[in-house]
Amino acid sequence: MRGVNFGGWFSQVDAIEEKDPSGFPGLTEHIRGFLGPVDFARVKAWGFDHVRLPLDWQNAFDRSTRPNEEVLRLLDTAVDGILGGGLELILDLHKCPGHDFLDGTMRDQAFFSDARHRRDCLRVWEQLAERYGHRRGVMLELLNEPVAPSAEVWNEVKDELATAVRKIAPRAPLVIGSNLWCGAAQFENLRPFDDDNVLYCVHVYNPIVFTHQRAPWCAGSAFKESRNYPGNYAIADDGASRLSLDEAGRWDRDRLERSLEPVIRFRERYSARVVCDEFGVYMGGPDLASRYAWMRDILGIFREQGIGWSYWNYKNLDFGIISAGERLFERSPQYDNAARIDVELLDILRAS
Repeated sequence: MRGVNFGGWFSQVDAIEEKDPSGFPGLTEHIRGFLGPVDFARVKAWGFDHVRLPLDWQNAFDRSTRPNEEVLRLLDTAVDGILGGGLELILDLHKCPGHDFLDGTMRDQAFFSDARHRRDCLRVWEQLAERYGHRRGVMLELLNEPVAPSAEVWNEVKDELATAVRKIAPRAPLVIGSNLWCGAAQFENLRPFDDDNVLYCVHVYNPIVFTHQRAPWCAGSAFKESRNYPGNYAIADDGASRLSLDEAGRWDRDRLERSLEPVIRFRERYSARVVCDEFGVYMGGPDLASRYAWMRDILGIFREQGIGWSYWNYKNLDFGIISAGERLFERSPQYDNAARIDVELLDILRAS
């Protein structure tokens, strides 16, 4: 699997709006204009084989989980276009009732303590699975970056979700991540779901103080320092975030590979299929040479270990192969061409 994320289209639209509130056209017009057939054809021509399509539940359902049919018809068109363009699709529930992966860096998520939120999530999934779970080439990712209070809680909840979705979509591949933002270390505690048609996903942003340095949504002084890659890191954790900052010492290709050992052990122990469906480096942080060095190393490890991947992100959201209309990056040298494409990043991805 070699693919890209279509984040910022049906998900994290609020982040797109925040960057240019005066020019934001509204949810449905944004969805209509952000991506389309030209992008599907480009992704295919670049040599990728799938798209991960994140969906924030509140963009397609109201608080009572009644569907917003206008948005879901646009999602129908997106799914038809992606599949019709010869690409497979991971439909990712990026945010669900009571759960927001970013808010989880600061506080507990009610999804895990209040059964009402889980019932609402199941109703959302019942409708999505009914609508798309029969489509050939569609994979269903139960929840993006779960932030449960313990691995055991997540093991129980993901089994609950998977069982419900499997009843409606008996043949669709399910995609299930580990607890705590799909971190590699948490694969030590992940219990497989009793089903042969499952992919287990990891997200790789290690070391996060490098990949997310200066990212404005990451709280704490540890993210304010300039860090090169490879490099030796001293980290002072001021407790401003719940993210694990146990990352001091030297980071290079060997350290990156060691950080993925729990994933490899999980795969071998359970004869499981694993995929990395998010990885990347914040555009506003590290220098370009360090960023490209990290990308070459992690992609080399994926290639050697036989791990498929989906790069975060295709367009905008601070990680884009393409940056269009992001004022923060309008003068960034990697995008200084008519197509606003980070050509070196794209070449690294295509070579892998």
